[in-house]
Amino acid sequence: MAAWIWLSGAVLLSVAEALGAEFVLLMLGGGALAAALSAVFTDSLIIQLVVFALTSVALVVGLRPHLLRRFNQRPSIATGIDALIGSRATVISTVDATGGQVKIGGEVWSAVGVDGHRPMPPGTSVTVVEVRGATAVVIWGP
Repeated sequence: MAAWIWLSGAVLLSVAEALGAEFVLLMLGGGALAAALSAVFTDSLIIQLVVFALTSVALVVGLRPHLLRRFNQRPSIATGIDALIGSRATVISTVDATGGQVKIGGEVWSAVGVDGHRPMPPGTSVTVVEVRGATAVVIWGP
């Protein structure tokens, strides 16, 4: 009977985790699952509580930080403007420190060259180093 109570607690804690997504209730659910397993082998409530406590603490301290890092990390694929940084472009109209145009991945963008660099004539291959609003900042070369 105690095993079913622990198992019910494990299921309820795991379902409740969906509301918080901090992995604490899930770790407590894991502890309850371990206590349910210990209840199959012993009727001692003290042993079941010790198994629950030790397993829960071990999961919170050992597994939870890894899960938080894994699920809270930024996507490894750059999107939006971040995806343009480092991409290659071709100059359409002369680009200097005051303006010009480049083609990035089939789209025409306003562009400026990095201050202090010479103007880049049409057809030059350039690299996007920054995006300021709707203007790409480019430098010579791939």
